[in-house]
Parts: sequence; C-alpha cells; structure tokens
Amino acid sequence: MSEFLYIYRMQQPAEKPSPEQMQQRMQKWMTWMTGLEKKGHIKERGHPLEQGGKVVRGAQKAVMDGPYAETKDVVGGYSIIEAKDLAEAAELSKGCPILEGGGVVEVRAVMQMKA
Repeated sequence: MSEFLYIYRMQQPAEKPSPEQMQQRMQKWMTWMTGLEKKGHIKERGHPLEQGGKVVRGAQKAVMDGPYAETKDVVGGYSIIEAKDLAEAAELSKGCPILEGGGVVEVRAVMQMKA
C-alpha cells in the first residue's frame, strides 16, 4: 500500500450555510470517512483548514496574505489515504461529499524519502 494526500478544494459559497445544512454536510463527511476507515484506507483523517493564512515567496522571503489571491479555489482541508496505487486512490475519492457542491479532491502520491 502507498500513501496519497487528498487535498479538498472548493469555491467560497455565496452565502453561509445554515446550521442544519452544516450538520447534513458533516454527517456525509463522517459517513464517507468511516467507510474508508473500515476498509483500511485512512492513514490520517487530517483536519479542516482555516481560510486565511500567509504565503512566503521567493528568495526575498516576502510574506503576503494568503493562501492564494490569484485563485478562487480555497483549500479546505486534507487527509492521508492508503491505496494500492493512484488509480485506486482516485476511485476512492469519488465518494467525497465535497464533489456534490462542485468542489475538487486533488489526489497526490506521497513521495517516500530515504533517510
């Protein structure tokens, strides 16, 4: 089994969801994650990320407000998944609730570094 990083991307909603909508969304996420966990695919559930942050760029190490002003997508969180290969990791991501709202799951292999 190899490790893969799921990066959850979404566009900022025009209006804030109601508490009921948030509860429904959270339940879908928990159901999906629990299913992956029961099948042995969750290495680390990960965490949601705050919207704001800083970006440090270039040799000058300039610090700017972030995450990325040039994109409309916001990275909402991440998880680390175990799968036999990239194709399986991508297939497993198809159950992610973020996709229902037009979001994106970026699937990236974690490179194993030798010490």
